[in-house]
Amino acid sequence: MDLEELRAFLDVVHTGSFLAAAESLGVSRTTLRRRVEALEARAGVPLLKSTAQGIILTEAGEVLARRGRVMMQETSALLSSIREVGQAPSGVLRLVMPVGLPPHLLTPVFGLLRSTWPLLRVHARFSGDPLGEPLDGVDMAIHFGEDMPRGPWLSHVVVRVREGLFASGEYLRRRGTPGSLQELQGHELFSWEAPGDDAHSWPTLRGATFTVAPALVTPDIHLIRSCCLAGLGIGLVPSVELEDPGGSAEPLVPVLPALVGRERPVRISVPEALAEIPKIKLVLSHIRQLLEPL
Repeated sequence: MDLEELRAFLDVVHTGSFLAAAESLGVSRTTLRRRVEALEARAGVPLLKSTAQGIILTEAGEVLARRGRVMMQETSALLSSIREVGQAPSGVLRLVMPVGLPPHLLTPVFGLLRSTWPLLRVHARFSGDPLGEPLDGVDMAIHFGEDMPRGPWLSHVVVRVREGLFASGEYLRRRGTPGSLQELQGHELFSWEAPGDDAHSWPTLRGATFTVAPALVTPDIHLIRSCCLAGLGIGLVPSVELEDPGGSAEPLVPVLPALVGRERPVRISVPEALAEIPKIKLVLSHIRQLLEPL
């Protein structure tokens, strides 16, 4: 398969028009059309069709677009791996992470990367559901749970965190410490909205669930921890075994630790096509070393 033809096709799919794709690639629209038509001739079936709403994919085109993105990523990864052989990691490391991952957990990771490889820069973005969106252009995805990205990805569990209930000592002294699930219902409750989970259904250590009516539901773990530190209520969040931000003299206190909670893995996933690039291998190794003691 001609890579220029495939790149032309994928750019049309991405931009939604031949004109925009031609401008993106810096070629004429005639040249771009010729490349796409040549690719369709190789395939022997139509890949695109024009409608009143614009250019859309045929069924065959959808298959090629899905696999073609992987092929282009693999090609780019191969060239990158050749360039980086014997060199210190450099360039940009593109990360996607769950919303609200505590900043005091990320800070030492970033500090380690910068001190170890000063030529390596990081572009980090956050998502409420890292696996629920396209991961094109991502070098690493950090996410909670057992699910893995769709497609050819390699996934590593770097740490398992205990998810449970926490509150400040001041709140518990003022409102009382619940001794049962029934007593818990009379408190201000804050629920982490984990991808794919129902924030109104909380887990017990025995594997069952019970229904709650949270005053706050958010995918931002840090917001819940901050509200708990402020003495506003009891929150269900993953526990990261680090001091809370701000140097609080009184850390959060576990609530009903023998009744409520579960273990949840934190994973780092990388595209299989990028797994052998020295930059990716070294960074993954250092992140795992940093997180494993938690």
